[in-house]
Order: sequence, then C-alpha cells, then structure tokens
Amino acid sequence: MKTLLPVLFCLLFSITVAHATSLKGYVYDQKTGEAMIGASVQLENTKLVVLTGLDGSFEIKHPAAGTYNLKVSYLMYKTLLKQVIILKEDNPVLKIYLAETNANALSEVSISAKGDGSSEKTARRIEQKALQLVNVVSGRAMEISPDLTVANVIQRVSGVSVERSNSGDGQYAILRGMDKRYNYTLVNGIKIPSPDNKYRYVPLDIFPAELLERLEVSKTLTPNMEGDAIGGVINMVMKDAPDKLKINANLATGYSQMFMDRGFTSFDHSGINSKSPYEQHGKDYKATPLDFPTGMVDYKTKHPAPNVVGGLSIGQRFLDNKLGVLLAGSYQNTYRGSNSTFYNSSVVAAANKVGTIMSKDERQYSEQQKRYGAHAKLDYTFNKNHKLSLYNAYVDLNSLQLRDSKVTDFSTEYDPEKGNAKLNYATRSRFTEQQIYNTTLQGDHQLIPERLKVRWSAVYSAAKNEVPDQSTINILGVRENFADRRTFVPAIGDAHTRRWERSTEEDKAGYLDIDYTRPIGGINVLFSAGGMYRDKQRSSFFNQYTLTAANPNTLFGRDFNNYTEIAWTVKNPTGAVDNSLTYDAAEKLAAAYGMFNFTVKDLQVIGGLRMEHTDQRYLMLFPGAQPRPDGKQVYTDLLPAMNLKYKLSTHQALRASYFRSLNRPGFYELVPGIGVVQDDYKERGNPDLKRAIADNFDIRYELFPNSTDQLMVGAFYKNIENPIEYSFQPDPIRPQDTYYMPGNFGNAKNYGLEVDYIRFIHKFGFKANYTYTHSKITTPKTSRLRDENGDLKPILVDQSRPLFGQSAHIANLSLLFKDSKSGWDAQLAGSYTGPRINTVSQFLDNDLWQQGFIQMDASAEKKFKNNLSVFVKAGNLLNTPLKLFIKGTNTEANGNTGTEYDGKTLIRNDHYKQTYLLGVRYKL
Repeated sequence: MKTLLPVLFCLLFSITVAHATSLKGYVYDQKTGEAMIGASVQLENTKLVVLTGLDGSFEIKHPAAGTYNLKVSYLMYKTLLKQVIILKEDNPVLKIYLAETNANALSEVSISAKGDGSSEKTARRIEQKALQLVNVVSGRAMEISPDLTVANVIQRVSGVSVERSNSGDGQYAILRGMDKRYNYTLVNGIKIPSPDNKYRYVPLDIFPAELLERLEVSKTLTPNMEGDAIGGVINMVMKDAPDKLKINANLATGYSQMFMDRGFTSFDHSGINSKSPYEQHGKDYKATPLDFPTGMVDYKTKHPAPNVVGGLSIGQRFLDNKLGVLLAGSYQNTYRGSNSTFYNSSVVAAANKVGTIMSKDERQYSEQQKRYGAHAKLDYTFNKNHKLSLYNAYVDLNSLQLRDSKVTDFSTEYDPEKGNAKLNYATRSRFTEQQIYNTTLQGDHQLIPERLKVRWSAVYSAAKNEVPDQSTINILGVRENFADRRTFVPAIGDAHTRRWERSTEEDKAGYLDIDYTRPIGGINVLFSAGGMYRDKQRSSFFNQYTLTAANPNTLFGRDFNNYTEIAWTVKNPTGAVDNSLTYDAAEKLAAAYGMFNFTVKDLQVIGGLRMEHTDQRYLMLFPGAQPRPDGKQVYTDLLPAMNLKYKLSTHQALRASYFRSLNRPGFYELVPGIGVVQDDYKERGNPDLKRAIADNFDIRYELFPNSTDQLMVGAFYKNIENPIEYSFQPDPIRPQDTYYMPGNFGNAKNYGLEVDYIRFIHKFGFKANYTYTHSKITTPKTSRLRDENGDLKPILVDQSRPLFGQSAHIANLSLLFKDSKSGWDAQLAGSYTGPRINTVSQFLDNDLWQQGFIQMDASAEKKFKNNLSVFVKAGNLLNTPLKLFIKGTNTEANGNTGTEYDGKTLIRNDHYKQTYLLGVRYKL
C-alpha cells in the first residue's frame, strides 16, 4: 500500500511510472502513429542514453530507482521532457508520441513534400492505403541493400523473379509467373518506351537504384491505370525535393572475383563507325575491307581496373517553400563476366529423348558496363489549390561485351581416346548503347476545394538501342592430340560478320484526370473520369556484311598471330538489309475511363470501366519477295475492374479484386521476313499474332500491427485467352526451315498463393516472402511414329507445360540488424527461384529448363557523427551458377557422361563469381 500511493499520486499529475530493472517503451509519431527509428531517449543528468530500434522500441537497462526527467528527441520533431519515477515493481510499457516542429503548418502535405517518401514507414503506409494491391520497396531499403540496379532490387518483392543477363545481373522482371512481356514500367506514374530492339518491355538494369525514392509493384489494376498488364505494373518513383536542404553523395570501388581468377578480354571501340557503309555512302555503294575498322577485332587480355560507383543528389525548397528543386545523378563503371559451357544435343527420333551430345561450346564473357543516370524535378506551389511539376529523367547504359568461344565438334571424326576433334573458335565483340529519356509537365488543380480536382500531364519520351559494327569471327581447325596442344592447326573459315543494329522509339502522350466528390444518400462518392492519348513511332534498322579470308588456308602462327593481320574480302559488298529488323512501325493508343470510389461503414469500393482503342501498324522497308510487307491491327477493348477493401479492424483489412487486362504484341513480333540469326537460332515474326486477354482475380488479407511490421497473405487466379509464347515452329511456306517465333496457344491458367511478412524487434528484423505459382498451357510439339512400313514420320501432338519463365516456388529472406547508437546497419539477403522453362523446344519432352537456384548477397554500413558513413556490398556469395537442362538422359553421350546429373541432361552451365564493393557516403 505504501508503494501504491506514490503511483496513484503520479498518475494524477500525468507523471509516468516505469520499471526499476529496465525502462522500456516505444516512440511514435504523434500524427501518423508510425514508429520513430533512431530517436534519442535519455535520462537527464545521467549517462544512460539509448536510441530506438527498428520497431520504435527502447530499453534503458538497470537504472537506479528514483525520479528522473526523460528526454526524447528526434530531428525535425519537438523534444519531449517527461518526468518518470523508477520503482522496483512492474509497470506498463511506456508509449511516447512526438510532434513535428512545424506540425501546425502541415495541415495537408503530400508524402513526397514532407521528405519522408523514401522511408520504410512510408512504404508500409502506401501498401496499407493504396486502392490496388501493391508492394513497395523504400528508398532507404534500397540504399542499405546489396543491390545497385532496379532489376536486382525488384527480386526482393514477393512474387517477383528476374531474368538475368550474360553477366549474371538481373535484367527483366517476371511477376507472378508471367513473363516479362506481361508487365509494363512507369516513371513517376508515366509509361516509358523500351530501348529493346525487338520488344516493348523495359530492361530494368538500365536504371540505377539510387535515383529512386521508392519502387512500387502493383499487382492489380484500377480503371485509371493502363490496361496492358497481366502480371503487374512497375512504378519507379524518383527522388523528390525535401522540406530542407538535403545532400546525399556516395563513392565506391570494388572488384569481381571473376577477374581475380582470370583476365578480362577487351577490344578497341574508339574508331567504331556508328553507321554502316550502306548508310554512309548510299545503297549502291560497294563496301571494301577498309570500311571495317580493325579495332573491333583487336583483342587484349589483362586484369581490368577496379569498379567505380558514385552518386549525388541535392534538394531544397525556396521562396517560402513554394519552389522545390531536386537534382540527382549516378555513375557506375563495372566489369562483369561469366564462364559458360554449352552442350548441343540431338534428339533421339524414335523416342523423342535426349540423344548424343553433338558439340561442347566453352564460352568466356567479359563485359564492361557504364551506367549513367540523371534526374531533375521542379515543382511550384502557387497556393494550396494549384501546383505545377516538371520531371526529367535520363538513363544510359553502355555495354562493351566480348564473348570468346571454343566449340568442340563431336562428329564422326571425333576420337575420345586420341583426342582428335573438329574445333571452331568464335569471338564476338559488341558495343551496345541503350538510352531512355522522359520529360513530363504536370498540373494539379482544385477548382472547387474538396469537391472538384483536375490533374493533367504532357509527356515526351524517347528510347534508343544501338549496336554499331558488331563483329563475329569464326576460325575452323583440328586438334590432333589432347596431350600436345601445340599441334592444333586452325584455319580461317567463311564466317566473319560485321553487323549494325539500331532501333529508336518516340512517345508523345497526354493524360487528363478529373475527380469530383458528391454526397449521395449521406455517403461521399468520388467520381473519376479521364483519358489519355499516345502516339508511338518506332524505327528499326539492321544490316550485316559477311567477310571471307583472302586466303582460306591461312594458318595461325604462320600467316597471322592476331586477327588484325588477316586479309579479308567482302562477300556481300552492299550489305544485307532485307530482313525483319529493318522496318518502320507506329502505335496510336486512345483510352478513356470512368471510376467511382466510396466507403460504406468498413467497406471501401473502387470500380469502373476502361476503354482502350489500339491502332498498330508496320511497314517493311525491304520486303523482297515477302507477301505481307505491311500490316496493321486495329481493335478496341473494354476493361472492367472492381476493388473491394473491408476493414476488419484498425490494423487489419481484407481485399478482393477483379480486373480485365491485355498484352499487345511487340512490333518485331508482327513483322514477317527471313529469319535473323540471334545467338544460337533464327527468329522471325508472326503477322497473325493476336493480343492476349486475361481475367484476373485476387484476394488478400493484410495486417499492419504498427508502422513497420506487416503480414499479407493472398491468392490470385488468371485465365488468359490467346497467351503469347515463343516456340520453335516450321516456316508456313518452307516447312523444312524452323524458326523461333511467337504464337497464340489457346487458353492458359495461372494461379498461386503469396505470403509476405515483415517483423522488427528492437535492433533486429527480417523480411520474408514466399510465392507458389501454378500455370498450365498446351502447345503442339513434334513427335515421330513409325508407319506401316516401319518408317519414322513426324506428327504433331499436344503437350501441357507451365508458362515460359514461371517458377512454382519463389522465396526471399532478408535478415536485418540496426544499431542506431553505434551507427551500424547490416543485411544478409537470400532469394530462391525454382526451376522454370528457359526455352520452349519444338520436340516433345525436350523443353530447356533452368535449374532452381539460391542467390545470397550481403551489405553493411557504419555511420559516423560527421554525416559520413562507410558501406560494403557483396553479391553472389555462393557463386550460384545458372544451369540449363533437359529432363531425362540418354546413355549414348559420346563419352560426355559429365553432361548427365540427377537424372537430367546438362545443356548449359554458367558461373559468375562474387562481386565486392566498398564505399563512403555523405548525408546532410
């Protein structure tokens, strides 16, 4: 009783009582209720000071009993002083709320204007408040992660896997088992064109992650969103101007383990011609060997310079916070590579099984990537009802890649005991430049405050992909003995090619959105209507020259020691522009929508209808004998959508949604013509290719117990009509020729389950997600049966399989540590991608699968009191290979038993090794 009286006395005077053995509590934002990470909590006149953890919690251990002033402070928040009496008895955990210093002036401020748009708490808030199902990666999470590009960042999102480039870096996103073609990419909510020379999807490795304030992945659509997404929508929200001066600068260097173990092979591209002789001198010009600079075949091998990564962003507001300015830039110069082994197998005709291994291709990739990024934003607030914004974004990726190959031909001359074999040495040098530019002028106006709003955007975007003077040299030879490599005698073959590729895409677009709020039956209903128009123009050019050796019997070591010493003649002096990659194309898209949004008690309803009219055309510039040199597709789609959100409690909700969406063919996919050799096979388009239409259903349970933790459990179902898949198909005119080409294959179904869980406990936290996906599509395959005469005859049979690129199981787990007092941030991130189809075969049971893999990455950062920090990033710690295989084995493997493993036949095996980066960061 004696101890209870002081407690009651303190309660009457709003004095908090705490626990004697430890003082525990949480610190929250008074306005939003979000946890305050890194807030300072101190017992005045003592040395007992702690910082709040990832969940806003704090604990001061073993303070002496007595009365203290508790001081809680945080940047841009009012310092709170509170008297506490520390007793020996147990007492409730403290909950402390801090108010912003300028809270009275922020009656209505957007997330970005507050300067907290990159925080974890903002990411969780957007997920909770969004109209559609969305996952958000905060800018802060990207900053401390092991990832440098958006392509690598997005693999951490639930339901997302990535398709990797030859260097092992992520390049394209696969959402919910839907191939990269089934999603589109936005910058600040505006759709951008693709620099890809064939397809409309955007390579995400071109974007440096540090330019982003956050990354949003929408998995359902509302009527005010463009309907060309069956998998989902990727929105890159660029950095915005903060309330006060903010500077973020970083500089880092590192190395790839690959080039600690072997050399980096490069070539001289300084004298490269951006245009082919045909473009420079006209269609009647006959090229000579002097038109092809030797720098592209002047190969040098050495250890490369260290990787260099740097970035700078500066933002501030002026003129009484009316004018906001943000400038950001990024530069990355990295050296990557891979060691690859590729086995070419035949097909056993009678059984449609894997046959003998015909050849082994040993490849070494050396690639230098220079990535430039710049972003600028101006916004001006005239008053609380009118605001203008101007966004500008530019990204550029230069790639210098050299692929050196040695192919061992296991033909009839091959003798595994003597080591005799036919050899083919092929070296490809390629310079690629990809660019994307976007500028958007946007206006936000409240014509009738709280009743009528108008938002408009005027957009110009351009994208370019240029591959000038790609060089490939093939040398044929014979190896006479394994033991004595000096007896290898290579001779020049008839295959030295120089290729020019270029595609440009230009978008001009306008957007208009009108919001009108009207009370109906005591319920405020938000009516939205609007539309957009886009004029897309694409131009594509392709030209290839074939050169032959003046002396076909030229021998290495006798007649030449370097490819620059070989004398060539031009086989086709006017080039070869007659192909399906030389064309002009256009797409005009007009759209309109109507949408409503209202809440009845705990149920929010968002629904409406979108209409999109598409006019898509192509024109082959050199049709030759092609019977369909031009073509068009004109169609109109009605796309309904409905999103329901039921509030179970303050922190829980249940969502359900339906939307219809489509996927349009890319320009190149419609253009017919002779097949263009791309890597290991020939491609061609399909002018009869139809758009895909999908009905999408989703349901999700959400729990947000506080501002940082979350649990989301959902399921999805997609019914897809006329899905677009690539497969090897016979030419309709010349059935003996086979091309890798797109087609429509009836209907497909795709459904799955997603779980996403985030939990923080003081200094520790973890983010985990798992997605199960099942899909089914039935496509025709070639098989062979014996007729009555015993002869093998090809037949077509239907075979069901998963969609291209779909993995049944995808999982991510990130372990986090944050100690604000000592300034440490650390992360260990692992991702698992299950087996998936990499290439669809024309033969029964011979699809090429990618083996499931685990990738492990890590990062850490140490902050100091002078606004400086040191960070380290390490990628691919497990040296995870990419393995491609065909299900099943065959005993006749020509002695190459190493290609058989776990009941499968290995077709390709790529290794990328680890990467390391060490840097310093300055933040003001």
